Amino acid sequence: MVARLIDEDPEGAYGYSRVALRLASRVAAVREAAGFAAYANQKYGEALAEFRAARRMTGTVDLWPVMADSERGLGRPEKALEMAGAPEVHKLDKAGQVEMRLVAAGARRDMGQLDAAIVTLQSPELASHSVQPWTARLRYAYADALLAAGRKDEAREWFAKAVEADRDGSTDASDRLAELDGVEFVDALDESEDGDEDEDEAVSEGEGDGGQTRRGSAADGQD
Repeated sequence: MVARLIDEDPEGAYGYSRVALRLASRVAAVREAAGFAAYANQKYGEALAEFRAARRMTGTVDLWPVMADSERGLGRPEKALEMAGAPEVHKLDKAGQVEMRLVAAGARRDMGQLDAAIVTLQSPELASHSVQPWTARLRYAYADALLAAGRKDEAREWFAKAVEADRDGSTDASDRLAELDGVEFVDALDESEDGDEDEDEAVSEGEGDGGQTRRGSAADGQD
């Protein structure tokens, strides 16, 4: 239930995770799920504690990036950067290493080090033309950092590349790209409602003229 609800209803997922903890707190998967549920609800201290517990139980380093990001959430970017340089990072798979790079870049931005954040994201994975599960998010983060640094033209290029890689809509890269291009989206429903209001006003005005509306009918001009 935590896995099913965490994206659409994080509060509901968190509630299920608390029940699971009461029933089976010694199960690593339960502690990990509780950590992600707390993380989704921005309860970073609680998330970090659960991730640490799960790591002690399993002995794996898979949760290292999200633990570091929880440190960021607690306002400790320096600690996140320290974790990014720890030996555990070398034990992560490629996806984990990319995630760790994203966290490190975020920590740099938290500290106001925009140029350092941009350099942190520059990597073989960013330059690669192949599309992996992490590609869209990596390109998006790079584009966002460039934009924050005032490098608008480069940011637009990388938002476009993020759109190309974002096959499942995991980012809002397309919206960011449209914003840079000055494109404004109009809600068709709102537009329709505005049209209805205009029509109502026209009818109301017509009623004031003895019930005859001004619509250019065939009767007009036959006086």
